[in-house]
Amino acid sequence: MTEHMTTAICPGSFDPVTLGHLDIISRASKIFDRIIVAVPVNPDKRYSFSVSERIEMLRKVCGEAGIENAEFDRVEGLLADYAREKGAAVVVKGLRALTDFEYEFQQALTNKKLNPGLETIFLSTSAEHMFLSSSMVKQVAGFGGDISHFVPGCILDAIKDRLCKSI
Repeated sequence: MTEHMTTAICPGSFDPVTLGHLDIISRASKIFDRIIVAVPVNPDKRYSFSVSERIEMLRKVCGEAGIENAEFDRVEGLLADYAREKGAAVVVKGLRALTDFEYEFQQALTNKKLNPGLETIFLSTSAEHMFLSSSMVKQVAGFGGDISHFVPGCILDAIKDRLCKSI
């Protein structure tokens, strides 16, 4: 009998990485043998952090959390094609609310159509992170609010340096 390794992709903009993102990646890493944390390149969107900065933050955060089966990569093009290239069978997405579900369900159906071997698994966000989003972190930081309860401590200063407006 050959050993079967399951590769899952955790895609997201991670702009910036939040404790909610870390929660989903950490939980997925316990379910699957290999996790690819994938940051899509989207030239149409404006980001606070470059793709390489976001990947570096993810590396640091996951390393500090002891997540050893995670890899980090950028995705150019369709996630369904990327998954095929990487031999990934699963996409893992975190859901906070019903509004997330509608969009993510549409994405999952599209990915399934483009790559019939690709499954999407939804993990519900832990209760303490239900309200948390990168947009909310950016907004609070932009007004000089305390974001230390929303982002991993090891990247807090980097995020504050970029997002907090000096008064």
